Amino acid sequence: MRWGDMDAYGHINNVQIVRMLEEARIAAFGPPRGAGLPGIEPEVSLFNDVPEGTLALVVDHKIRYVRTLEYRNVPAVVQVWIGAVKGASFDIHYVVQDPVSREDCVRASSHLA
Repeated sequence: MRWGDMDAYGHINNVQIVRMLEEARIAAFGPPRGAGLPGIEPEVSLFNDVPEGTLALVVDHKIRYVRTLEYRNVPAVVQVWIGAVKGASFDIHYVVQDPVSREDCVRASSHLA
């Protein structure tokens, strides 16, 4: 978490939660092909085997704020996994936890197509 992620109420702003989900998704599965320069390969390179020119775009987010995520000077814990897989789309699920108490703060999913 970054100091700038905190809002006037002292907790991580809901807009910054969406950024955390994006960063967790990219860290877990890698960036889409053609995005940025090569770096360290993620453990699961989800986008490496898709044909050139194929895009996977986020078309929907569902976010449930279970409890506030207070600022801490350590990274939040984000669990990420693939959910439903269909012919031309799939879901990625997330749980964001307080890094100290390990309580669930956010449960979310992104639908990519």
